[in-house]
Amino acid sequence: MERKNGVQTTNVHDKEKWVYDSSVDHKGRVPLRSSTGVWKASLFIIAIEFSERLSYFGIATSLILYLTKVIHQDLKTAARSVNYWAGFTTLMAFFGGFLADAYLGRFNAVLLSSLVYLSALVLLTLSWFAPSLRACDADVCSEPRKVHEIIFFLAIYLIAIGTGGHKPSLESFGADQFDDDHSEERKKKMSYFNWWNFGLCCGLLLGVTVIVYVQDHVNWGVADIILTMVMAFSLLIFIIGRPVYRYRKPTGSPITPMLQVLVAAIAKRNLPYPSSSSELYEVPKSKKNQGRGRLLCHTEKLKFLDKAAILENEGDSIENQSPWRLATVTKVEEMKLVLNVIPIWVSTLPFGICVAQASTFFIKQGTTLDRRMGNFLIPPASIFSLAAIGMIMSVTIYEKILVPVLRRATGNERGIKILQRIGIGMLFSIATMIVAALVEKKRLKVVEKEGSSLSMSVFWLAPQFIIIGIGDGFTLVGLQEYFYDQVPDSMRSIGIAFYLSVIGAANFLSSVLITVVDHFTEKGGKSWIGKDLNSSRLDNFYWLLAAITAANMCVYVTLAKRYPYKNVQTSMAVADCDGGSDAVSMA
Repeated sequence: MERKNGVQTTNVHDKEKWVYDSSVDHKGRVPLRSSTGVWKASLFIIAIEFSERLSYFGIATSLILYLTKVIHQDLKTAARSVNYWAGFTTLMAFFGGFLADAYLGRFNAVLLSSLVYLSALVLLTLSWFAPSLRACDADVCSEPRKVHEIIFFLAIYLIAIGTGGHKPSLESFGADQFDDDHSEERKKKMSYFNWWNFGLCCGLLLGVTVIVYVQDHVNWGVADIILTMVMAFSLLIFIIGRPVYRYRKPTGSPITPMLQVLVAAIAKRNLPYPSSSSELYEVPKSKKNQGRGRLLCHTEKLKFLDKAAILENEGDSIENQSPWRLATVTKVEEMKLVLNVIPIWVSTLPFGICVAQASTFFIKQGTTLDRRMGNFLIPPASIFSLAAIGMIMSVTIYEKILVPVLRRATGNERGIKILQRIGIGMLFSIATMIVAALVEKKRLKVVEKEGSSLSMSVFWLAPQFIIIGIGDGFTLVGLQEYFYDQVPDSMRSIGIAFYLSVIGAANFLSSVLITVVDHFTEKGGKSWIGKDLNSSRLDNFYWLLAAITAANMCVYVTLAKRYPYKNVQTSMAVADCDGGSDAVSMA
C-alpha cells in the first residue's frame, strides 16, 4: 500500500496480490488472489449446482407423467399443474435473491436453501415409502389417497422454495469468485457462465436418463433416495470449499436506494438540467467508497432521474444532505440499469413459452410413440436428454471455437454482445416450434390412418429437442450473463432471479395461453388441446407459438439495437466517462 497526498492508495503489485473488489475471505479479510476465488472456488460451486439440477430435472421432466399416472389428472390439468409449479419455482427466485443480496449473503442463502431442498427430498421419499402416506397399497392406483396428494404437493413446493433460494444465490456466488477489475479474471468469468451451464446440463442429462430410468423401471421412491443422498453429499462438498471462497457482504435492501433516487428526482423536477454531467454529484472513488461497489458512468437516457444528483445549493455541506434529497450519479445509473432491463425481460417471454413446451407436451408426445431401442424401452422423460446434449454441444462449440474467432473478428472480449447471443437463440426457438408442428402433423396423420402412432419412432422428436437445446446454449446462457452483469453490483442475486423469472413467468403465460386457446378453439368445433394428444391439434398450437415468437423477435431486435450497456468508471474523475475512453463497458 502507498500513501499519496495523505490518502492510502493501492499499487499495481498489491492489486495482483490482493483482491480489492469489495469481497472478503472466510475470515472477513481482503482476499489473497492466489488462494481464493476463480476456478478453485467455482468448481465446488458447480458441483452443488450439478446435484441440484440432477434433482430438479429428475423430478420436473417426469412430473407430468406422475400427475397423469399416479395422481390421475387429465392432460390439460397436469400440464397446468406442471406450469404452475415451474412458474412458482422460478418466481420464488426473486424472494431468495432479495434475501441473499440484502440480508443473508449469498453463501448463507445457498446453505439455508440447500437444507430446505434436502428436507423436501426426504419428505418426497417418505410419501412413497411410508405406508400411511403412499398413493395406495399397490404401485398402480385407480384413485390415490388424498393424504398422498397433499404430502406430494407439499414436498415439490418445498423443492420450489429451496430452488428459489438456491439458484439465484449459487450462480451469482460462483460469478463473484472472479474480479471484474482484473483483466485475466474477467475473461475467465465470461467462460464461467458457459462451463456453469455445461455442469448444469450434465446434471440434467443424468437426471433425465439414470433417475428417470429408475423411476420408470424400479419405482419413484428409490429414485428419491438417490437424489436425497446426492444432495446431502454435494452440500458437504460445498461446505468443505468454504476457505477458498470470496464473499460479498449483504448491503441491505436494494429497493431503498432506488426509491431515494425516484423521490429526489420528483422533488427537484422543476430544476433545470445541468449543462454538463460533471456538475452532478458523485462521491470520490477512494478507499472509503470501495466497500460500496464500483462507480458508474453517466448516461444520457432517462434524463429525468439525473435531477436526483443535482446539488441544489453548492455552499451546503454534502454530509448534511438527506439521501432522499440528493443521490449520487452511481445510484441514479443503478436505477436506470434496473429500468433498462425490464423491456428486455418482457421481450424474452415468448422464448420462455417455447421452452415450457419441452417439459410438458414434447414429453407427453413421447409416450404415444415407439420408444424401443432394441430390447431397451426408453423412458418418456429421458427424451429430454436430447435437449441437454444439444445445449452441451452448443456451449462447448461456442466457448472453444466461436468465441476465439469472434474475438479476433470483432475486438470484443465476449466475441459478440450479450443481446446478440440471446437473439440468436431466440431464432432457434422459432425453428423448434416449426419443426415440432411438422412432426406433430405427421404423427396425427399416422393416428388417423392406423388408430395410434406406435409405428412412429420416438426419435422423430429428436430434431425439436436438439434444436431447442442448441438455442438454450445461446439464449439461456446469454440471459444468465446479461441479468447478472447489467444490474447493479449489489443486486446480482436478484439479477439471476430476473433470468429465472423469464422461464417462471413464461410457464404461467403458457398455462394462460393453453386455457385461452382451448376456450376459443372449442367454440370453433374442436379444441386444439383436448383430453389426450390424439384428440388434440398441438400442431396448430405450435404454429401459433412460432408466429408469436417471430413477431416478438422484431420487437426484441429494436430494443437490443438501442440498449445502453452498463459502463463502469475506471478512473477517479466522473468526466473521464464522457468520452468513454477510460470506461470499461461490460457488454
